[in-house]
Amino acid sequence: MATASRPRTTEAFITGADVVVESLIAHGVDVIFAYPGGASMPLHQALTRYKDRIRTILPRHEQGGAFAAQGYARTTGRPGVCMATSGPGALNLVTAIADAKMDSVPLIALTGQVGTSVIGTDAFQETPIVEVCRGITKHHYLVTDTADIARVMREAFHIATTGRPGPVLVDLPKNIQVAQIVPDYTVPMNLPGYHPERRQPHPEQIAQVAAAIKRAKKPVIYAGGGVITGEASNELRELARRTGIPVTMTLMGLGAFPAADPLCLDMLGMHGSVYSNLAVDEADLLLAIGVRFDDRVTGKVAAFAQHGFIVHIDIDPSEINKNKLVHIPIVANVKDALTELNKIVEPPTASLGEWHSQIADWKQQDPFAFDTKYPGILAQEAIAELSRLTADRDTIISVGVGQHQMWAAQFYKFERPRTWLSSSGLGTMGFGLPAAMGAKVAHPESIVIDIDGDGSILMNIQELATCTCEDIPVKVLLLNNQHLGMVVQWEDRFFKGNRAHTYLGPIDRPEAVGEGDGISPKNRYPDFVAIAEGFGWQAETVSAKRDLEAALLRLIEAPGPALLDVQVPYQSQVLPMIPSGMTVKELIRQ
Repeated sequence: MATASRPRTTEAFITGADVVVESLIAHGVDVIFAYPGGASMPLHQALTRYKDRIRTILPRHEQGGAFAAQGYARTTGRPGVCMATSGPGALNLVTAIADAKMDSVPLIALTGQVGTSVIGTDAFQETPIVEVCRGITKHHYLVTDTADIARVMREAFHIATTGRPGPVLVDLPKNIQVAQIVPDYTVPMNLPGYHPERRQPHPEQIAQVAAAIKRAKKPVIYAGGGVITGEASNELRELARRTGIPVTMTLMGLGAFPAADPLCLDMLGMHGSVYSNLAVDEADLLLAIGVRFDDRVTGKVAAFAQHGFIVHIDIDPSEINKNKLVHIPIVANVKDALTELNKIVEPPTASLGEWHSQIADWKQQDPFAFDTKYPGILAQEAIAELSRLTADRDTIISVGVGQHQMWAAQFYKFERPRTWLSSSGLGTMGFGLPAAMGAKVAHPESIVIDIDGDGSILMNIQELATCTCEDIPVKVLLLNNQHLGMVVQWEDRFFKGNRAHTYLGPIDRPEAVGEGDGISPKNRYPDFVAIAEGFGWQAETVSAKRDLEAALLRLIEAPGPALLDVQVPYQSQVLPMIPSGMTVKELIRQ
């Protein structure tokens, strides 16, 4: 939860916009990503009066600003804040708000609104943004009394950061922003239906889990984003150390457990490791911690972990038994539950040696791999090389959505939580660059690299300008295959290779689609190096394997924003793969 400090004591009249900004500062906000417009101008004017206490970053698109706020939130655990004007500005936040809801990211979205006297008249740039966002926010406000602003802002931060985090929308009509009041920052919150008190695990349930662990012969820990959100990575690692239970993670959970640990099974699910999926399938005990049994993990739900006794620990009671019936449901803060479990847990009575040996055999038989003899550069190779070169550096990775996202999850080795930024639940293309931007603002000392695809980066490529103008030196590893790679993979697997608008190159250049590495360098459009250089970035392209390491080092060590355009083939597929709605028995290896 964000820690609020009391705003300055004042008996002077100030504007509603000033109350908003003072409230942000009181809750520890040091940066806001905000794009101005007519209905939000008073808020922006107020921000200029507090510029020594809060930094305002101007994104080049409202969606970019909201994803930057997510990058800030995901890497710090503190709420990210974004702002837009009414109508089209507010609507441009919608995708990022929905994304934050799916991935449980604390986000405060502020929107300007037309004056209260014309709401409902189809006034210029009016949209009912609260109604639009009703189903994709944790809570939402339309403020109609300036005196309510201080209370509403306290409530917004409280709701966004307690229980299961999520986005809160505060819609502020223009006349409410300009009205003069003497603010009262001590007004108590009024949330009669919201009770996010920290739920403590029942001791008898913890004892039951400890007993189940002691009986187990083939246990597996299935850890998700809730472990990271709940700051429980250390407790998870202690549990694995105390019991010897192997750990697999969801896409959201990567970094919760170190990839280098022998007990790590890497990611599970549709594009997870063969060994993690086999282990979960054969497990006699599944400890599901901070997860929601997402369809991309379970496949056919009825067949998922069907032989195992299942324990589910989650802070959100609505997730318990929602997708998968479990034997011991524990509604509690994950950190508290694991802390209590670690006090009493003992290793399984039976040795896990045979289970560990079986998993080791699976790892040896079916590791994440790629064709090392391919003459050009494969996307997987570029990511694996980047992982090697940054292994001893303070590095944060963001991704767009598509094949490169899955390859990054497979081949980049994450050792720490909050170093992996992925739009996981909503799968939003265009997430990677602005998320990296927000992460770099939050962690200026870290190397922040967006591993992106040519289709994904185009969705928010305008944020290249933000990085240059705001001095945010992020790096982009662009894996350029001139196609919507993941959709192409599905076309090849399930639609007999029929191309349905997935080629991103010039339609009047059929020779651009060829054999071998697929795309001739002279026919690769757009020219991302020219685009990046036009925005003031350092940029280069590489296609030969022998040039990859040096080019990656130049990218990593560049003093300012830099982009490396790596030419990769479009025929590569993300494997292994469990087709949607199927089971590990239908797993595709090649």
